Amino acid sequence: MLMNLFFFASLFLLSHSQTHINAESDNTLNAHLIGGGADNETSLSASKRFEGSSNLVNLRYHMGPVLSSPINIYLIWYGNWSPSHQLLIKDFLLSISTFNHRAAPSPSVSEWWRTASLYADQTGANISRNILIAGEYSDHLYSHGTHLTRLTIQQVIATAVKSKPFAVDHKNGIYLVLTATDVTVQDFCRAVCGFHYFTFPSMVGYTLPYAWVGNSGTQCPEVCAYPFAVPGYMGGGGPAPLRPPNGDVGVDGMISVIGHELAELSSNPLVNAWYAGEDPTAPTEIGDLCEGLYGTGGGGGYIGQVMKDGGGRTYNLNGRRGRKFLVQWIWNPILNACAGPNALD
Repeated sequence: MLMNLFFFASLFLLSHSQTHINAESDNTLNAHLIGGGADNETSLSASKRFEGSSNLVNLRYHMGPVLSSPINIYLIWYGNWSPSHQLLIKDFLLSISTFNHRAAPSPSVSEWWRTASLYADQTGANISRNILIAGEYSDHLYSHGTHLTRLTIQQVIATAVKSKPFAVDHKNGIYLVLTATDVTVQDFCRAVCGFHYFTFPSMVGYTLPYAWVGNSGTQCPEVCAYPFAVPGYMGGGGPAPLRPPNGDVGVDGMISVIGHELAELSSNPLVNAWYAGEDPTAPTEIGDLCEGLYGTGGGGGYIGQVMKDGGGRTYNLNGRRGRKFLVQWIWNPILNACAGPNALD
């Protein structure tokens, strides 16, 4: 995920519109969900109230594969991670396939992923709604140091594949590298909060889809964990930070970035499937199109109407085991708009 500089420019402009923001902030914290699933999405699109709706976005399919088989996630925990933080992230990932008798109340993570599952490949096979954590590897000794580049992240994956050993899962597998708060990464905070690509055979021995996301909690929460932290230049003239749903600014912020990258990795795993623009080295993908949007009315730096629990913690999705999450919307190819199950009718 490349950081959207326009998004933060919008935040700056909003910081000089205090009266407008204060009114909208009250709406954000006190919003009540109406409806939730795909049943009401058509009317929202028709009324043009669905956020980001546009006939100008040229999102195209470029004939490459999507992750249409049950998706196996191989987690690589790089650095020191607390078990509680690991459990929180795993609960989010496992919430994607939580349905039927284990369903979370609407609006749910699994309903959010339903938008991603609308994307298909040239055979008509859609992105899978079944996601499993197939393996975990903990690199708590920082085998490649406390500063990583894009290439050394691939070396971290190579170490995990050789040491675990992880399965070399060409068809169903994705490899998710998560770095702890004390690990710096090339372009982290300055240009990216996470990214996805595929490994080079010369580095790992195989071509494997992967993503990296960093914990920005002590490095740049105002950039990568917004709206749980806000830029200092906003001072007292902009929206106050929102309370994270699970009490941790860094990890709660990571979860939205993980959702963003996972949706893009599933719809564009080899950077030759679903994206807008003509340059595959800098594609605009289904998460990029909706960056910063979490609810109805969002745009221009305002995240949209979301919800709060009894303790004032902000969220827009329910997950397994009573968890709550705040996750950005993604582009719906049928509505031609950003979509989320917490949309208001």
